[in-house]
Amino acid sequence: MNIRKGNPEDMKSVLGLIQELAIFEKEPDAVVITEEDLVRDGFGEKPLFHVFVAEIENDKQEKEIVGMAVYYYRYSTWKGKTIHLEDLVVKEKMRGTGLGSALYSEIMKQGKRDNVRRIDWNVLDWNTPAVKFYENSGAKILEEWRVVQMDESGINTFLEKL
Repeated sequence: MNIRKGNPEDMKSVLGLIQELAIFEKEPDAVVITEEDLVRDGFGEKPLFHVFVAEIENDKQEKEIVGMAVYYYRYSTWKGKTIHLEDLVVKEKMRGTGLGSALYSEIMKQGKRDNVRRIDWNVLDWNTPAVKFYENSGAKILEEWRVVQMDESGINTFLEKL
């Protein structure tokens, strides 16, 4: 297994992992981005995200991307520079191999290299294995906080009312 920074050529595989995650999270039709979006947004002059990929050598002796961790930088008015871990995905066939732990560790190392004071992410309450993993790693799950989102339709409806 090799963990490395992703590059534009990896985005087809990254998109496949994003789609696999959407299926796992019971929203198979929610992914609207394309490989081209990922290349543009992750590798332009001002990248909107960064990605680590995990690759193995498959049965055909070819390198295969089987996991990824997508993150970006945020700013906390209390803590300063922080990292938001957007997605950590491991192909189903590779779960339980330590690959997810390796990607998670790489995000923590990146945070240390960047001197961030906090790394945060979301986890679905029904994803018991992930919840247990994060708790066992020392992460705090903030039960009293709620995730708030406004989707594209909601944005449009809100603005129409102004």
